[in-house]
Order: sequence, then structure tokens, then C-alpha cells
Amino acid sequence: MQEISQSLSLAVALITSLDSTLLSIAGLSLRVSGIAVLAAALLALPFGAWLALARFPGRQGVIAVLNGMMGLPPVVVGLLVYLMLSRAGPLGPLGILFTPAAMMIAQALLIFPIIAALARQVIEDAWGEYREQLVSLNASRAQCMRALLWDMRFTLTTAVLAGFGRAIAEVGAVMIVGGNIDGVTRLMTTAIALETSKGDLPLALALGVVLITMVITINLAAQWVKSTAVKNHG
Repeated sequence: MQEISQSLSLAVALITSLDSTLLSIAGLSLRVSGIAVLAAALLALPFGAWLALARFPGRQGVIAVLNGMMGLPPVVVGLLVYLMLSRAGPLGPLGILFTPAAMMIAQALLIFPIIAALARQVIEDAWGEYREQLVSLNASRAQCMRALLWDMRFTLTTAVLAGFGRAIAEVGAVMIVGGNIDGVTRLMTTAIALETSKGDLPLALALGVVLITMVITINLAAQWVKSTAVKNHG
């Protein structure tokens, strides 16, 4: 019990003193997850909107697959990205395995279906509400997509924040493709796993507190955005 109390005290000291190692790991985690979410959102939001409005044979099957991919096992995604980026893989010449770029790709692949599936549901519901109005204006599909994406921007922001929360807490995929290299690819989640196994509880606890704080902040932001959306559409 005394050891745990001492570790907690040291963890608080690391946070309050803005320890350079702690800040470096947290900063890299934010940068990797932020870029991954941005890249995924830029592709997932239009795809989700297109899927919401499109009508084609097998559409329900595509939706079912997309929804199923929301629960992709991170280690499987990490393995697939590893095979793609390894020397023998098709993207091996890029030489980005065990770099932050590889971790960004893995995280983006993990959260793409989450953002796309949520966006599809949001846009499809909005399409049911605004369809007659948009059709009467003779709007093209692309124009309808842009209009609905803009009108539902607050609700869609919660989907993006959900993706960010998923990315920042990821450990399996980034461990495989990043290698958990000190000062290069060590994120908060991978550092917590490593430091715990080494017995360095103060740093692991400090990182855990920072990570939990980030996740709670993201959830609070999502709730605020959701309430703002309700007010705007109320």
C-alpha cells in the first residue's frame, strides 16, 4: 500500500512539474491521433453521406459490412498494415514501418468505419427530413450531400470526436506497426504497457491520468457539441 501511495505521489509530481518525457509522449500521441482522425474524417464523412443517399444493388450488404467493421480487432488491423508496409509488402519501398506515419495509417483504418457508419446514419435520417425540399430545388446528389453534411455538422462532429477517443486509446495496432521505440513511436498507451511491465509505476500512472483526462475531455466536448446541435435544430 505504501508503494502505491508513493507511486501516486511521484506520478502527481511528474504531471505538475510538466516532466519532459511525459510531455513528449503525450504530444506525440495527440499528433498521431489528431492527424489520423483528420485523414479518416476527410474520407469517411463524404463516403458516409454518399452511402446514405445512394441506391444500388447490395447496398444493405455494404452497410452491414461497414457496421461490422466498427468492431475491427486492432491487432488484426495492425498485422495487415504491417504486412503492407514491410519490406516484402506492396508499400515496403516507402520505408515508413516503425514510424509515426505507420501508426497514423493504422489508426485511420481503425476509425474510418466508425466515422463513416455514424455519418451514414446521421445523413440518412436528415435525408428523410429534407428530401422533399432538396428535390424541389432540383439539387444534384453532390449538392444534397454538401447541404446535409453542413446542416448536420454539429452532430457529425460528435462522430469525429468518437473516432478520436477510439484512436487515442488504441494500443494493439500501434504497438505492431510502431514498435514502441523510445522517443520515436512511443505513445501513451504503449508507454503505459511498457512502464508497467518494467515496474516504473509513477510514469505509467502519470500517463494513465493524462490519458483518462483526455478521454473525459473528449466525451465532455462530444456532449457539448450534441447539446448545441439539439438547440440549433430545436
